[in-house]
Amino acid sequence: MTNLAILIPVALLLGAAGLAAFLWALRSGQYEDLDGAAERVLYDDETRPLPPADDEPAHPHRD
Repeated sequence: MTNLAILIPVALLLGAAGLAAFLWALRSGQYEDLDGAAERVLYDDETRPLPPADDEPAHPHRD
């Protein structure tokens, strides 16, 4: 019985903390653009070519 007197308030505090964190995330706009990050991965912002690797020559011999 003593365990329940400790565990119930702890569970209620953890639930309230989780609810507070969720409400903070809603108010700060964390859920505004759910698809933006997923689509941003598909676009390549890098337009310049990659430098050659150390083991490859900068200009390969052409026949």
